[in-house]
Amino acid sequence: MHSQRAAKKTPVTVLAAAIGLALQTATFGAYAQDPDTAAEQGANAARDQATELETITVTGYRASVERALDIKRGEAGVVDAIVAEDIGKFPDLNLAESLQRIPGVVITRDAGEGRQISVRGLGPDFTRVRINGMEALTTVGSTDQQGGTNRGRGFDFNVFASDLFSQMLVRKTASAEVEEGSLGATVDLRTARPFDYDGFTFTASGQLGYSELSEKTDPRMAALVSNTWADGRVGALLSVAYTERRTIEEGTGSGRWANGTSNGGFNPASPFQAARSADVFHPRFPRYTYMEHDQQRLGVTGSLQFKPTDRTEISLDALYSKIDAARTESYIEAISFSRGASQGGKPQTIVRDGAIDGNNALVYGLFDDVDVRSESRYDDWNTEFKQFTLSGEHAFTDDFKLSAKVGTSSSEHENPIQTTIIMDKLNVDGYSYDYRGDKWAPVLDYGIGPTDPNGWTLAEIRLRPQWVKNDFDTAQIDFDWRLADGFRLKGGVQAKDYGFGTKEWRRASEATVPAFVDGTRIVPADMTELASLAKLDGAPSTWVVPDYDAFVNMFDLYSNSGIYALAERAVNTRSVEEKDRGVYLQGDFYLDLGPVPLSGNVGVRYVRTEQTSTGYATVGSALVQTTVEREYSDTLPSMNLVAEVAPDFLIRFGAAKVMSRPGLGSLTPGVTVNVSGGARTVSGGNPNLDPIRATNYDLGFEWYFEDGALLGLGLFYKDIESFVQTTREVRPYSSSGLPASLLEGTGVGVNDEFVFSVPVNTPGGELKGFEATYVQPFTFLPGFWRNFGVQLNYTYVESQIQYLTGNGEPSLKTDLTGLSKHAWNATLFYEGERFSARVSATNRDNYLIQVPGTEQGFTSDVHGQDGTTMIDASLRYKLNEQLELSLEGINLTDEPSASWVGAASHLPLDYSETGRQYLLGLRYKF
Repeated sequence: MHSQRAAKKTPVTVLAAAIGLALQTATFGAYAQDPDTAAEQGANAARDQATELETITVTGYRASVERALDIKRGEAGVVDAIVAEDIGKFPDLNLAESLQRIPGVVITRDAGEGRQISVRGLGPDFTRVRINGMEALTTVGSTDQQGGTNRGRGFDFNVFASDLFSQMLVRKTASAEVEEGSLGATVDLRTARPFDYDGFTFTASGQLGYSELSEKTDPRMAALVSNTWADGRVGALLSVAYTERRTIEEGTGSGRWANGTSNGGFNPASPFQAARSADVFHPRFPRYTYMEHDQQRLGVTGSLQFKPTDRTEISLDALYSKIDAARTESYIEAISFSRGASQGGKPQTIVRDGAIDGNNALVYGLFDDVDVRSESRYDDWNTEFKQFTLSGEHAFTDDFKLSAKVGTSSSEHENPIQTTIIMDKLNVDGYSYDYRGDKWAPVLDYGIGPTDPNGWTLAEIRLRPQWVKNDFDTAQIDFDWRLADGFRLKGGVQAKDYGFGTKEWRRASEATVPAFVDGTRIVPADMTELASLAKLDGAPSTWVVPDYDAFVNMFDLYSNSGIYALAERAVNTRSVEEKDRGVYLQGDFYLDLGPVPLSGNVGVRYVRTEQTSTGYATVGSALVQTTVEREYSDTLPSMNLVAEVAPDFLIRFGAAKVMSRPGLGSLTPGVTVNVSGGARTVSGGNPNLDPIRATNYDLGFEWYFEDGALLGLGLFYKDIESFVQTTREVRPYSSSGLPASLLEGTGVGVNDEFVFSVPVNTPGGELKGFEATYVQPFTFLPGFWRNFGVQLNYTYVESQIQYLTGNGEPSLKTDLTGLSKHAWNATLFYEGERFSARVSATNRDNYLIQVPGTEQGFTSDVHGQDGTTMIDASLRYKLNEQLELSLEGINLTDEPSASWVGAASHLPLDYSETGRQYLLGLRYKF
């Protein structure tokens, strides 16, 4: 595949071309002509005749950069693109990791792999994703510290292999023709179609990946075959991608930091009395974590295209993807500090000694009567995604055409096995923790021999199957009418039905466990095994955990009978249905304002949303299924202007009203009560939440000073009229007014502390920032230096959102959750005749993940995540025109993930490492 672009006769271009001809560099290949580029279609679309100029053929990664800039330049709004440099050859292994190269886009990772994106400080729930023009949503399962099973509107990109896609667009400004639902951006993913290629095309690739931490080697394969017949009027395409991935994740956790008086306070007989103060904070359950992730991912795309006449084209696209995963988690922790009096926890614990730092944190403690816990959890889950899209367009005349699209998509996540087996040693003396050295790797002395399999008591068996489904049914029809030279009228209607459903099942009492053959609950030594940290310098680095397989085989845990019978859990048995009906009208114009070419669009979109929320509400002492219906509408005007004030220098301006629908988890009616070990919550829903609405303004400056080069600055401002926040407050269950009967079988009492949470609309606030971009191929340099190039971008975002306390009073006014103030990307690439290489660094600043913090006090005022700098590299060598070798490295600096509590103290919350990954590959193209 190659990219061709008309050469502009600016002084820089002429000089670069002259140097290239003089040096006879083969990198740029032959010269050709291609006037139909996005650049001519956009800023120069007012001109009916393009001047034929000589062109330069560009290949490889540089070709993808040039094509992405062509797309960006040709759009009326602020758009960034990533394009596959060749067939089935996307720049990164993961879609989210490709998107993070775009200015303003940052990602979150799960088990070391990109999962979700945030755009310009707005989190995953504020970004919509369309696949082949149809909105879609995929969700996966995860660990508790990564948010658990996704039941929100955030798109999980790790469902797909990047090999399935040929192009991604990130639309940062709104236009009437693009449907509503985004405050941050609309991401358009496009799979390949047969008319994209000339005649028969075949490519296949294979890679072996190696994970440094797991020391496992995994395969990755992809293939694409496409052909056209009948003089290019009929085409068919099929692509397949398969990957396996086995990784290890290990680290530590604190379970948050609570004050000395929480959960009934420490034993009054404690010699170290300072620990009992309400102003001193301690970790709730300090622990080590060890996880093994095993994933298999299969993706298939198919496309049929038919062009019966020059005026008609019909396409049928299908996409299937399935990710299967198994995850083993092992923990050892002190559970007493998060237990109340009814569980014999913290009030029994004696603090013998301690050390308090300048943040009033008990960073060292020596304790007696501590309950030590060992956990083994096993998850088996999969997500299956299907989408079918039928689209077509017909030009009735040279000036008028109609297009239509109908499609359906579904994402079904099943987690049939989520089993945790827990064993305890009670009232252990001599337990200590020490955060005074490396706070991310504290020294934990459990007061016992952690590898001794004897004397553990079976405490809990948790069976928690999960299920989540999202589906879209969409139909739309649009017209495009050229009313005059330089003016087109567009319009259309759309009907979209969205459905969300989720279920979770649990045992009636997880603390009800069977006896062993000796009649006791003491775990036999042969029903345990060892867990060992592979890299982290822990103390202990090896400990005993329950043997999952042994427990399953002995007790037939999945019989769904007796004490293992499962029932639907109210808090996660719920659904939301939305019927969205939209209509829009938009005018596209191209004119000369004196000597300045001016183009853009002005339009308005109207949408009505009918919402139905179903869930369980607490009525008296019973749970009653409740349904709440509501309707709201939005009128969303938008405008985008592009002025070419000088040759190759564009000024953009955009303004629009936008909206995003409330998070799915916030719309459940009623109140639910949950007890899970040391976590005790009372969660309320609010199906009458208003959407998040905002007014956006954008101003951009772009100088395309050379082929494949850009110097740009984009300013943006968002006036967020309202926001949805989940307020949290810690207080005794007895203060809720809820019946005590709801706690039966949980092992806790009415005087134990619970976290009360409810979603509410808050006043919102401002968000503003800028993006700076510099892209430059070094074609002006002599010799092989001209094969180098660079991509740089930097984003600054700031916001001030007014948060509320649990009783609705104003709390902190601070950054939006998920917002990194500073983010930058840097890529240096080399594109020779046979050898190519690139190295990329991606950085995002610290960001908040919860405001206000769950616990009371200044030490835990917020929860946050440390920023990261990820460095990846890729080397490629063409053996001949058909074969290419590749070597890639991911996370070369072994960057960890670390979260904390307290804006000033940064007390550790969770920490994990996944290690480096390497991939060796071979690619064949016919």
